[in-house]
Amino acid sequence: MHSKVWTDMFVLALPVAEKILRPIVVYFFLVIGLRLAGKRELAQLNPFDLVVLLTLSNTVQNAIIGDDNSVTGGIVGAATLLLVNYLVVRFLFRHEKLDRLVEGEATVLIEHGRILKDKLAKEVLSLEELEAAAHKQGFGDLGDVDHATLDPSGTISFTGKRPAPEEARHQEVLERLDHLTRDIATLRLRVAPPAS
Repeated sequence: MHSKVWTDMFVLALPVAEKILRPIVVYFFLVIGLRLAGKRELAQLNPFDLVVLLTLSNTVQNAIIGDDNSVTGGIVGAATLLLVNYLVVRFLFRHEKLDRLVEGEATVLIEHGRILKDKLAKEVLSLEELEAAAHKQGFGDLGDVDHATLDPSGTISFTGKRPAPEEARHQEVLERLDHLTRDIATLRLRVAPPAS
């Protein structure tokens, strides 16, 4: 009994080369598939996209591990995925043009306060989804947004039309410090003893 437990846990049911090759094939398929599906899939803006991403991992699980449920097989598959990702990320870091081709470019969704509906349509984003993303970042209304960009990672970045409250307070403090500095300089000139 004990030997069967150990055999089931650690003896590979598939050749090691196949255990390494399967995750590599699935990895590149998913990278290409997600790139073709668009940035929206990475952003997980609605429940349907989230369901697709969650079930995608379960769908490709058997393709990665095959008929092997051993711990060793899982470790070999996971280590292969981590190694391939490590190598791909470093390779793309050194090759900027290829990185842009794989990851794609950022898409401007709002420019100078004007919503670019053609860009929203291209990215299959509704106005309501854009507004919901703006709410998550603290904007009450899309009218408060000067600039919005959908990054290749799927993140939407917003810039407000007017400075944020923290920025306004910071600017006010700087202006007061400048005013105090001038007042102190003026007082020093009045108090300074006359030159002999």
